[in-house]
Amino acid sequence: MPSQKESRAPLNIVAIEDLPPRLSGGKTLAGLDLGDKTIGVAVSDRSLSFAHPRPVIIRKKFTLDAASLLDLLGQENTGAVVIGLPVNMDGSEGPRAQASRAFVRNIARLTDLPFAFWDERLSTVAAERNLIEMDMSRAKRKTKIDSAAAAFILQGVLDRLHALGGDAGSV
Repeated sequence: MPSQKESRAPLNIVAIEDLPPRLSGGKTLAGLDLGDKTIGVAVSDRSLSFAHPRPVIIRKKFTLDAASLLDLLGQENTGAVVIGLPVNMDGSEGPRAQASRAFVRNIARLTDLPFAFWDERLSTVAAERNLIEMDMSRAKRKTKIDSAAAAFILQGVLDRLHALGGDAGSV
């Protein structure tokens, strides 16, 4: 019989350092930026070096969002997913962080894919700055910002995994 703790938190929510063994065999890593209206998505290349934005998923209701997301992750040969956690500047977690954790708890029950959280403070600001530097119009930025933020989050994780080096799986 599962303990009370196991029944509340899916076992496939892991630490960043636990991701490398789950990404062998050409699997990719996905990054998500959860918004109220959209889910920004980015996927790594197979060498886990670069984050590539994908079209956003327009949010409707959880079951539809989850089906769209899981379908995309399957097409991308994803081995794990990193979710941006919107932590307040003082390090505390507010309603947006709680909503992100709830989304992960719910979707983690629908798949064996592991999920990890990544502090996303200022990711949207950095992503928008990059889009402005690319001389993208305001209207175009609005359609790209969430996936650009997801790519920024994912690139941070990829850089962290590379910094951990070959021993990352045993940390």
